[in-house]
Amino acid sequence: MGKENNPRRVADNEAFAKTKMLRTSPQKLNLVAQLIRGKKVDKALADLTFSHKRIAGDVKKCLQSAIANAENNHNLDVDNLVVAEAWVGKNLVMKRGRPRARGRYGKIMKPFSEITIKVRQVEEQA
Repeated sequence: MGKENNPRRVADNEAFAKTKMLRTSPQKLNLVAQLIRGKKVDKALADLTFSHKRIAGDVKKCLQSAIANAENNHNLDVDNLVVAEAWVGKNLVMKRGRPRARGRYGKIMKPFSEITIKVRQVEEQA
């Protein structure tokens, strides 16, 4: 009499993870996402570990979550995973300001963004 399972949102050989409310602009986050698209997950993790971008640590945590989802929830082989997609979205923007000269007001926008990483299991080429 229980509730039915939700249908999967991805294919049988895929898994994904999403991180919301990352305190950076989507444009800066997309630079890090471009760094890992299409790469094998071990190479992508190494690139994120040694990246000088501040947000790379949060992207690495999201990628590790996607890998764990693939392994534990969908029984995929970690050694054959590649980053199939990594896309970035906008989230809220905190509006702050400073007084400026001649009675004006300087807007300061503090944007947040979100990232979704999808990993896919591929067959080994022999």
